[in-house]
Formats: sequence, C-alpha cells, structure tokens
Amino acid sequence: MQVRPGVAEDLDALTDIYNHYVRETPITFDTVVFTPEERRPWLLSHPEDGPHRLMVATGADSRRILGYATSSAFRPKPAYGTSVEVTVYLAPGAGGRGVGTRLYQALFDALADEDLHRAYAGIAQPNEASTRLHERFGFRYVGTYREVGRKFGRYWDVAWYEKEL
Repeated sequence: MQVRPGVAEDLDALTDIYNHYVRETPITFDTVVFTPEERRPWLLSHPEDGPHRLMVATGADSRRILGYATSSAFRPKPAYGTSVEVTVYLAPGAGGRGVGTRLYQALFDALADEDLHRAYAGIAQPNEASTRLHERFGFRYVGTYREVGRKFGRYWDVAWYEKEL
C-alpha cells in the first residue's frame, strides 16, 4: 500500500468511493450522488500543501484507490482558521486492513508543520470502527448532536471528537 497526495486523475475513483457512502450509509449526510465534475471543487480545495489536504491510499499496483483522508475547513469564519475537520473514506472491501490508519498517519504527518491547533471529527452513530480509529489517534469524545441528520427515513446522532495538533 502507498499513501500520497490526491491528484486530479483520482477524481473519478474518489467520487465513486464517496457515492457509495451517499447511497448505502448514513456516514455522510449527503443524500444525492455526485458526478466527478460536481466533486471537482472539493478536490481543488485540497492542495498538496497547506492545512487542507487530501491523502490517497493505493494498492500495491498503485492504480486501485483503497481510500482517502482529508483535512478541511472546520467552519468558514476566520477565527476558525487553526481548526480543521478530518475524515476518512475507504473503498468497499478495504476496511480492516489498516488503510484508515495509514491514511490518518500520513495526513497528520503532513499537517505537523502547519499552523493548526485542533482537529475535529464528526462520526455518525453507530460507527465503532471509526470511533476506534479516531481514539487510536488521540481524539477524545466531546459531545453528541442528537438526531441531527435525517437519512433513509430516520434520524441519526453525530458524536464529535477533537484532537490537539
């Protein structure tokens, strides 16, 4: 497995991975799938440097994308500039092999020299695998937004975690 910054050529595969979660899970609260062109602004908002990054894990052949991790703006107001929201999405079937761990390690290594103070992660509940991953990286639970999102005809809670950077 290799981990590297995401590039424009990854857009189709990254969109496919994300759309799986849109269609099949409450992990994202998006409810309509995206085309790659609709996702292009998202990709472009994650350059190879700076606080907002996109890291991609590929298989041994360097062609199949196994997943990705991002750091994005936490909120749009300037005072939040030293905070990021982080997330990991894995391709179907890529879980349980350390892909998420490798992605987060690369992401946090890349962010180490940035002017950042905190990372936040919102985890739709239940999601034990994501909770374990975040806790392994030193995130601590800070609270839950109860029934904050409605998808698939029901309401979902989101647990929030934070990590000092």
